[in-house]
Amino acid sequence: MKKQTNAARWIALTAMGLGVFMGLLDVTVVNVALPTMAKGFKTTFTDLQWVLNAYTLIYAVTLMIMSKLGDMYGRKKIFLGSMILFVIASAINGMAPSLLILDISRGVQAIGGAGMMSLSMALVASNFEGKERGLALGILGSIIGVSSASGPLIGGYLVEHFGWPAIFYVNVPFGILAVILTLFYVRETPSYGKNHKIDLAGMLLSAIGLFAIIYGLIVKEGHPHWAWTDGRVSGLIIGGVVVMIFFVFVEMRVEDPMIDIKMFKRPHFLGTILIAFALGSGIYAYNAFLTALMQNYIGYSAVQTGVRQLAISAWSLFLGPVAGILSSRYSKKWMIVWSMFVGGAGFLLMANSISPTVTFVELWPGMVLMGIANGMVNPLLNTAGMEGTLPQDMGMVSGLLNVFRQFGTTVGVVGLGLIQDAQYENHLNGHMPSLEMPTKVMSNIKDALINAGPFSGHTIAFSDRMARAPFARALQKIVIHAYDNGMAAVAVTSGVIVIVGGVGAALLMKNHVDSVHLEVKQK
Repeated sequence: MKKQTNAARWIALTAMGLGVFMGLLDVTVVNVALPTMAKGFKTTFTDLQWVLNAYTLIYAVTLMIMSKLGDMYGRKKIFLGSMILFVIASAINGMAPSLLILDISRGVQAIGGAGMMSLSMALVASNFEGKERGLALGILGSIIGVSSASGPLIGGYLVEHFGWPAIFYVNVPFGILAVILTLFYVRETPSYGKNHKIDLAGMLLSAIGLFAIIYGLIVKEGHPHWAWTDGRVSGLIIGGVVVMIFFVFVEMRVEDPMIDIKMFKRPHFLGTILIAFALGSGIYAYNAFLTALMQNYIGYSAVQTGVRQLAISAWSLFLGPVAGILSSRYSKKWMIVWSMFVGGAGFLLMANSISPTVTFVELWPGMVLMGIANGMVNPLLNTAGMEGTLPQDMGMVSGLLNVFRQFGTTVGVVGLGLIQDAQYENHLNGHMPSLEMPTKVMSNIKDALINAGPFSGHTIAFSDRMARAPFARALQKIVIHAYDNGMAAVAVTSGVIVIVGGVGAALLMKNHVDSVHLEVKQK
């Protein structure tokens, strides 16, 4: 194979970075467009949930499948096909005449996003060598960090100035550019599966199992007062776990498995997926709650919120390359561990700053520490995850890291939401009886606040109708304190998750991993 020039490799990285940015941005960018979409389609927020869920579900379910197809038939081919699919689906999203068409095309778009995301790290690893690989993976990690946190800013600006279709149309010109750059500058990897059979059973079982588990969590998120033992929740989750156990059983016995289960016997690899899960369930899941705090309670607009959240995301822009350079000199393990501890400290600062009068001035120190942790860990995780991995397994390792990061985000949003709901409800139950109002009226208002939940309770307490009541100010004070208690508990929980992830990495990851297999032999 013809050797790439140095400039060609960095242009190739630009193409892969564009793909990753678009794929991850579309996980979060839709959130800020929902109010405008609701008016445009004349529907409710409940009906619009599938615009979010269709992408989240299909994205998580197809990550490993796209990874395996890339490993078998050439990562560039699958990456390129995924990018073209993503661009076409984005255009259809923007033109969608009905909510059903939008939901379906969002699912198709997610397949493209999963293919781009799952194969990007493996393509970078095979297009770069030596110290340049660490730097390139560091830059890709920066892009992952920025794209995950910049949804409110980019989405808010596009919706405010151009309408909700713009959040999808913007993918088209950048996607076409990325397709052209990929065609001419990204180097193809060998097709490791020429003589292998496609593990259809493994692909089907993994898709069904992940779908059931994640959909069960989504159902629980939408119905926080349903018990975990409710068959509509537990049936999905337990069923999904059983299917995934059967999936492992099958993978251990087929000749050409979708996943080499032996990878999970390596403590170092287990440490990297633990960190990926902790990032998702701690930092990325918390972003949804931080956005609600800044918009619903402090009163910032979507764009103002996005600008202030640059205190988190901006660090990824330059810490990624720095982490990539440092990773060739110092222990990636200990840089990851200490960065996670820094992030944990940031969450504890955030918890301490929550109050009825909180503003960005009190929040930014904790946000900065969170941003430093995210900016350092993501690129180091990419490099560490690839260490000791055979060339033919790089795509799957990349896919697994992304699966655990996405799965962690879903688990975190649900788990943190339940903690916030519990604290919010406990405070209302404990303090509302002190208000001077008829018992029946108090009961009705309390039920309305609890059913609305922490995110929307503020709207009820500060509505024009409620403001005319003689007990309005006392009620509003109780609601704000109830929300603050929940937010503080969420921040502490996120901090504990991140710190535990750091401890796990310290115990499982290795300082040096034999990387003899990392050098891909070029044909």
